Amino acid sequence: MSDEGESILNNQYPEDDLDKAVLFGKQLKTLKVSEPLQEYAETNDFDIHGYVFEAKEEQLREPRVVRVGVIQNSIVADTSQPVVEQRDAIHQVIGKIIHAAADLKVNVLCLQEAWTMPFAFCTRERLPWLEFAESAEFGPSTRFLQKFAKEFNMVIISPILEREENTDLIWNTAVVIDNYGQVKGKHRKNHIPRVGDFNESTYYMEGNTGHPVFKTEFGNIAVNICYGRHHPLNWLMFGLNGAEIVFNPSATVGALSEPLWSLEARTAAIANHYYTCAINRVGTETFPNEFTSGDGQPAHNNFGHFYGSSYITGPDGSRTPSLSRTRNGLLVADLDLNMCRQVRDSWGFRMTMRLEDYAKELTRAASPDFKPQLIN
Repeated sequence: MSDEGESILNNQYPEDDLDKAVLFGKQLKTLKVSEPLQEYAETNDFDIHGYVFEAKEEQLREPRVVRVGVIQNSIVADTSQPVVEQRDAIHQVIGKIIHAAADLKVNVLCLQEAWTMPFAFCTRERLPWLEFAESAEFGPSTRFLQKFAKEFNMVIISPILEREENTDLIWNTAVVIDNYGQVKGKHRKNHIPRVGDFNESTYYMEGNTGHPVFKTEFGNIAVNICYGRHHPLNWLMFGLNGAEIVFNPSATVGALSEPLWSLEARTAAIANHYYTCAINRVGTETFPNEFTSGDGQPAHNNFGHFYGSSYITGPDGSRTPSLSRTRNGLLVADLDLNMCRQVRDSWGFRMTMRLEDYAKELTRAASPDFKPQLIN
């Protein structure tokens, strides 16, 4: 649900009469944001909201509280401007928001999918868009973020368009920079959409990095890039590999996916006993040349509104309200990672799953001569 939808509910029903548990799970405490920081955000045209996920107190384990942040943003310069000017303009905006995250002592920060550029893959044009592609290890965006990561003791996840140095292959990649400013690793997008304007296989194919989970000083984190959120087994594998927080940096428009948006990351958190952070960009991006979608509709210069609405969900199903549908924003939350095990113990999904049966059936389903177990 978007921030506007949440506001309508709040205005329509008095607080005491609306059982928000159906929509948001248990009510979360609000994380205090200082007045000067709110003024800084307003001056720089972005929102800040913060919340707290609390686990139950345990006798043998201290709370394991990690403060995460997610950033949603629109592009800045017109898509007709030189590539370096477009990228540098976004860097300037993101730098200001990162300083706000640092002021709030964020431990792990994630940016949106392909944050350094317009989402130009709809155009199917090679130039100039492939000029945004850069090395995951040594590219300008990685270098830009490394200094923030080191200075602010912050793990930063940077989803970019990657050009692999040795092969010149293009990938949709999330770079994980640790809190010492070193590149800890990367993950390449596992599932590539072929839906209307989102026919991204024109530029890159499915990733080859599996389902890595990165062990950091602030918990075990993973990145499920965009379209992977539609695939339950993709979420499952990150959980099986030990993820406690899974970020879902995305770029998706209202007419295509908005009815699904508030559900998918939330249900993944519940099913897999970890926290999920759903991140979407904002704005309508217009391109110099018209393009078609292969659906018989007229050619167009944009393919809709990126509706933002980023949110965070706990393994118990409780979730934050969303960021705006139209404005840049920083969403911050304190996550007690002890909740992951507590919910796992309570619901017993890991105990009751039948992985050995699924493995057999999936192997059978992947066979060219597969026949469904269909009883007439």
